[in-house]
Amino acid sequence: MTRAKSKGELLAHLKTRGIEEDVAQAVIFRLTEAGLINDADFAIAWATSRHGHKKISKRIIAGELRQKGVNQEEIAEALDQIDEESEYRAAFDLGFKKYNTMSRLEPDVQIRRIQSLLQRKGFNFTVIGRVLRELDLLDS
Repeated sequence: MTRAKSKGELLAHLKTRGIEEDVAQAVIFRLTEAGLINDADFAIAWATSRHGHKKISKRIIAGELRQKGVNQEEIAEALDQIDEESEYRAAFDLGFKKYNTMSRLEPDVQIRRIQSLLQRKGFNFTVIGRVLRELDLLDS
């Protein structure tokens, strides 16, 4: 089974297939009218899936949705589904998993590696600091 696609992705796919712009727009319009394409539902499903399974931040998810052609209003609505505590919990789970693999390393190396991991996943410094304090790697 293939995953759902946004209007922007479908439009880009139709263009690569050589479909003219006005025909592609008409097809997208008809699919939207029939309820087969809904960017708001797509954005919510994408955000909750990526956050839950890949443990990536809302900032990274927003960028992915922008690349897929979802408009800012629908992105904001989708990201509202992910609260601050859920964002922290995802970061902590990642940090804790990484921490458990580095028991023999010096604390400064542990801090650097956890911080790098969480930065790559798009978490901000406030969340990263909170995770490091919770893991007793930073002084309160």
